[in-house]
Amino acid sequence: MYSLVRELADDHIPVAVACRVLEVSTSGYYDWLGRPEPPRELRNKELTKMIHEIHAESRGSYGSPRVHAELRLGLGETVNRKRVERLMRAAGLQGIYRRKGRRNLVNQATEEDLVQRRFDVQAPDRLWLTDITEHPTGEGKVYCAAVMDAYSRRIIGWSIDASQNTELVTNAQSSRSHL
Repeated sequence: MYSLVRELADDHIPVAVACRVLEVSTSGYYDWLGRPEPPRELRNKELTKMIHEIHAESRGSYGSPRVHAELRLGLGETVNRKRVERLMRAAGLQGIYRRKGRRNLVNQATEEDLVQRRFDVQAPDRLWLTDITEHPTGEGKVYCAAVMDAYSRRIIGWSIDASQNTELVTNAQSSRSHL
């Protein structure tokens, strides 16, 4: 409440009137005014100044995780990441982030729908369905192509390769004879 009295006093409203309206004592206000600033607030002001400098040096691109890392590793300051986040939010600072865009796969051909979405078949080997699945590994991505007979719903061929290309699918189709 006392900070509100101070704001009103800065706007040329008498302290006594502001205290009476807010129902606080005038002597309490002056007592509060004479107290030294709490250490936490002093530290927050100091950190906010450092955060502004780091943010400006990064040309506004650093968000709270990078600013926090810079404070801890670059300047040796012991500070919690959430505190940096809160101080940045209070100061109106925000980093720039990249939006993840859609990847446009090369030559996404849309072929004619020969099956016309009718997957019910009356005999084996009349209709084969294929799919390619991407599996991330510690050494990169691996692609698995499978060929399924629509009648029996069984996998009749498959292939695994490090690249997603025509050879992956043709190997899956030709591996049918091994099963």
